[in-house]
Amino acid sequence: MAATITPIDSERDRKRRSEEYDHGSGRRPPNDTIDKRTGGGGDGDNFNNRPAGRRGPREKLGRYRLAIFFALAGDLIFFIALVSVFFVTQSTGHFDPYNQYINDWHPTTVPPILWLNTAALLLSSVSMEIARRRMFAESHAMEEWLGIGRPTSKRAMPWLVTTILFGAIFLLGQTIAWKQLTLQHVLFATSQSSHFFYLITYTHAIHLFLGLGFLAAALYGLYASRLLENRQILVDCAAWYWHSMGIFWLFLFVLLVFFQ
Repeated sequence: MAATITPIDSERDRKRRSEEYDHGSGRRPPNDTIDKRTGGGGDGDNFNNRPAGRRGPREKLGRYRLAIFFALAGDLIFFIALVSVFFVTQSTGHFDPYNQYINDWHPTTVPPILWLNTAALLLSSVSMEIARRRMFAESHAMEEWLGIGRPTSKRAMPWLVTTILFGAIFLLGQTIAWKQLTLQHVLFATSQSSHFFYLITYTHAIHLFLGLGFLAAALYGLYASRLLENRQILVDCAAWYWHSMGIFWLFLFVLLVFFQ
């Protein structure tokens, strides 16, 4: 009997498998977007499972998050060192000619506007988180994979703009606080406590200004980038950085208000 050779893979099957694993910007979503819930953290949509042997968007997101965390770890060490010197200086004094111990620390009155600034920064963190979750919403991502415009960007953009506005309000409020202290003749070199007040608030303001630049880049990316995964990574990394600046400020604010 003559042997019969049956082709294992037809051209049609190979084409079908290629389309199923398309992770680009085509009309078909990848298989790993089906029946996956995101929870707002990038754990669904096109960031979850991937075909064996292939590097998917999840690995790309992880690399960028790791870079952000390393940068934030450096900032955390810097702020911890600053706070440590703050407490050491606060408890350090000297003996006068009469052998009496004198502490030269005189607390700096915190301008009341810092409370409003803190509220603005907390609201900006809320709006940033909403923007991040909108970028990873499964229904919106599926619409984009199907080629129905850019629903993720459209839904996240207003919240991202709101975050930028609140961040700008915070920096404006900090500027007003510095001017109020200047009018009261409380300057950088006036006392040890005022020295640390300006150092802490200026340092955090510089970091937050860099965060605004990060948010502006993410906002531009929503317009310029055609790939959904790139836009998601931009907003996600900007969110992690912005939340960290908010947490840092809460600790610094409590330090300045209650531990002087």
